[in-house]
Amino acid sequence: MLGGLLALLASATFALGNVTARRGVLSGSVFQALVVTIWLGVPVFLIAVLATEQIGAVAEFPFPSVLSLALAGIVHFVLGRYCNFRAISAIGVNLAGPVQEISLLVSLALAVWLLGEVLTGFKILGIFLVLLGPTIILRVLREKRGEADDGKPDRLPPNYEPITEFRPRYAEGYTFAALSAFAYGVSPILVRAGLRGTDPGTGIAGGLISYAVAALIVGPVLFRPALRRDILALRFLAAKWFTAAGIMVCLSQMVRYMALSIAPVTVVAPIQRLSVIFRLLFGWMINRDHEVFKLGVIGGMLVSLIGALALTLDTEFILSLVPFPQIVTEAMGWHWPDG
Repeated sequence: MLGGLLALLASATFALGNVTARRGVLSGSVFQALVVTIWLGVPVFLIAVLATEQIGAVAEFPFPSVLSLALAGIVHFVLGRYCNFRAISAIGVNLAGPVQEISLLVSLALAVWLLGEVLTGFKILGIFLVLLGPTIILRVLREKRGEADDGKPDRLPPNYEPITEFRPRYAEGYTFAALSAFAYGVSPILVRAGLRGTDPGTGIAGGLISYAVAALIVGPVLFRPALRRDILALRFLAAKWFTAAGIMVCLSQMVRYMALSIAPVTVVAPIQRLSVIFRLLFGWMINRDHEVFKLGVIGGMLVSLIGALALTLDTEFILSLVPFPQIVTEAMGWHWPDG
């Protein structure tokens, strides 16, 4: 129960982090967003580790766990986050979100293969719905595609924030959304492998390892003059939104690591996919002029949500509530491996 609640909180804060990052990339660059949010994570996690008296746990991790957590930091915070920010910069969080639901399929497949978790007939139904959501959205948008302006953010005045009609860059956005989905699908497996058998407090210590490694990976990149100039050109308007995004994703990752320390991937990952609904809510509140809110888009998001819920619910619990026909009961009760 606690693991599920932590995963739900991670879902909400992750969504808010994405929405605020989306606002930031309207007047800043993707690389600026990446550096600010990663470097902000190290002091935030360090403060949390000190406050929970878990600093000793950092040195007590065995080497295989440190390696898994370090890889999780690279895969999720560097590769996944960069691709995610590229996606939401190009097409917004509403269009990127359903495509990123594919990360759930990656997580479940790897959880069954590497961690010995079980796939049921009911979860297969959820997988189908998770995939159906993006398909609906793509079909709705097929006739209304437009070419986006290629103007670069650093040509804008310091406090400029565009309010013209948002025109998505579909090819770029969907490509990077799919890449981020793969990275986000792999990272829970690495985190779970590094934290399995621990407790939520130790999970925070594990998050510090992941963020520290990610910061070390990003740091040397600043030796490239062009990227260093990009960071030094960061405007206050973008910095404000990137800082808010950094704090939100730090909180999200903190509770996600806590959840994965006590709950299996097949519980945490599906609940986290509820972020698609929180994205819609927060996006309407903050970015309604910079997102796509067509009825078909919302419908596709809801289909993905239903699929995520199907993956979350226990099959035996559902069968005890609803008197399905025998053939349906047998199909839902099938499981693999050992099916």
